[in-house]
Amino acid sequence: MSQMQTYRPTANHVRIIGRTHWMGEVLWLALSGGGVEFSFYGRAARITLQGDDIAATGNNLARIGISVNGIRVIDDQVDQPRKTYTVFESDTEQEVTIRITKLSEAAMSTVGIGEIAVEAAEGIRPTPRQLHTVEFIGDSITCGYGVDDEEALHAFSTATEDVTKAYAYLTAEQLGADYSMVCYSGYGIITGYTENDQKLTTHLLPDYYEKVGKSEGRFGGSLLPQEVPWEFSRFTPELIVINLGTNDDSYTKEDPVKQADYAENYVAFLQKVTQNNPHSTILCTLGIMGDRLYPYLEQAVDRYSRETGDSRISVMKFEVQREEDGYAVDFHPSQVTHRKAADRLTAEIRRLMKW
Repeated sequence: MSQMQTYRPTANHVRIIGRTHWMGEVLWLALSGGGVEFSFYGRAARITLQGDDIAATGNNLARIGISVNGIRVIDDQVDQPRKTYTVFESDTEQEVTIRITKLSEAAMSTVGIGEIAVEAAEGIRPTPRQLHTVEFIGDSITCGYGVDDEEALHAFSTATEDVTKAYAYLTAEQLGADYSMVCYSGYGIITGYTENDQKLTTHLLPDYYEKVGKSEGRFGGSLLPQEVPWEFSRFTPELIVINLGTNDDSYTKEDPVKQADYAENYVAFLQKVTQNNPHSTILCTLGIMGDRLYPYLEQAVDRYSRETGDSRISVMKFEVQREEDGYAVDFHPSQVTHRKAADRLTAEIRRLMKW
């Protein structure tokens, strides 16, 4: 029997997925879908995760999934400062690939990957990078809000949120693409989701696009992700898919002045995105939970193209979700709707990018 050897989740040992932050020997995850993947040939593996300051509260804890050879073996909410999981044990040596994914969104809580211990003579190695790279920018739909609870009248909980069942993750999987997600439930371009006709300006995605994340949960109990600038050189997407406007529509409704405000600020956001990603193609989408703002999205893209001469930008309308496909929490898309949306988006990306 060889001994367990311990590794840190650094780039020479693991493939890092999504926006992360290295601090205090721990790789911290905020955003949906962030994580790591690695392989080894051996008999056992244990993963130690670190909770943030939310972990002890019991309220909207970070949900994580750990899969072994594509099968999820751990699905848990991190409720302790440190938690160790035995994820693989075997009498014989085997080729094993392990993936750790943050399933819940950034806003409520964060989680850190501390140690990876394996019984493997050759140690661990990063899995190979995928052929393509995509960044998804979105709201609750992209986060997989409530997707594990198909009762429309139930309330939000990170326990029922799973990004791997949402259209963006499914699309990346179908394309064989490395992804990065920047998504926050209730966020928009000019307002967050509102029920009182007042703008909710604390929930604007453009304000946090250049950060590692935005959360109530502090990395190591001390550092807010929104205090950390994101280094765009760490992930250069060939394609950026934007799906924002569902929450803006709660404010703009049928008011053409407010709708024009959305279009104008959307143009400004496109400029911010392209400044940080000068070589990326952009695909702007909308419609899963309603398509009323879609003409204004088209206007924004048209105006941006005319003003900048940038032709690597296009639009795509999703089909609006249908009652017979069911709803998740708060009338969010069901798993059926997400799969249909993923098929639609995958086909469009293949056409657009010639992948």
